Amino acid sequence: MKKKIFRESWFLKISSLLISLLIVIYVNTTQQAYMKTNTTTKTTETATNTTTVTADLQISANTDKYYITGYPEQVKLTIEGPSALVTSTVNTSAYRVYLDLSDLGVGKHTVKIQVTGLSKQLTYYVKPAYVTVNIQQRKSRTLPVTTQYDSEALPKGYDIGKISLDHSVVEVTGAQSEINQIKQILAKVDIPDGITHTLNQQVVLQAIDRKGRQLNVSILPASVKVQVPISISKKKLPVEIKTYNDASNKSYITSTDTKYVTLYGKKAVLKKLSKATAYVDLEHITSTKTVQASIKLPSGVAYSNPDNVKVHVKVSDSGSTERR
Repeated sequence: MKKKIFRESWFLKISSLLISLLIVIYVNTTQQAYMKTNTTTKTTETATNTTTVTADLQISANTDKYYITGYPEQVKLTIEGPSALVTSTVNTSAYRVYLDLSDLGVGKHTVKIQVTGLSKQLTYYVKPAYVTVNIQQRKSRTLPVTTQYDSEALPKGYDIGKISLDHSVVEVTGAQSEINQIKQILAKVDIPDGITHTLNQQVVLQAIDRKGRQLNVSILPASVKVQVPISISKKKLPVEIKTYNDASNKSYITSTDTKYVTLYGKKAVLKKLSKATAYVDLEHITSTKTVQASIKLPSGVAYSNPDNVKVHVKVSDSGSTERR
């Protein structure tokens, strides 16, 4: 009976239909999966990206003949296109941003910034798109360096010695009109308030005209190392006692056990001194006693060692005032 059922035509037809259905479902599912994968791949390949980078601006010009100013050293470059190509271009810096000044002469010119080395599949724009440059005849000079400082920053009594530079002359290059205006190449030394030791400082150089204005030129080297000796001198001097406010009916004899003191100050000031003076006020001294008297510090002297001395004052009611 079972064999008869399998031989029936209707059974065979149903079985064939089911098999065909399964085949159709399988093929359709496979194609959809392939199409989805293929679409994703194509979407990835055609995705766009926009990136902005900072690019060095190069100059195409006869820089041996001309000195050119007015242009920025860097500009903003925005690149747009297929993501993978943009990334590759940025990572390899496969481009050049430049100004073509090769056909221009002396004067001011507004020039478009150009970019080369980018794929045709990429679009770009530069900010700024145009710059104004000033082209002048180039000139160079070798000039000495002058130092400048504020001596008021030094403590009382200190001297600045001979300043030394690692480069006493420099080469200055620029537009001929600027070079001709240079009065001096200046190294302005910043002396900290109260400094009491030798100062070593790296100082940026400036080209200054007769009105004190800074000129736009190139200086090589651009800075110098400056050494500023800062010191204080000393001198051993005998002590001299002087009195004031003497009473007319008294006589005084003054003396001290300290014969010498050392003064510290400017060398030129100390050179002129032959004595160190201590002043004693006699107004309230009516009998023999010993008092402390400070050493008088002339202008340009910072301190003395010791800074005061003991003075013996012998007082009497008669006779003229005697001091030693």
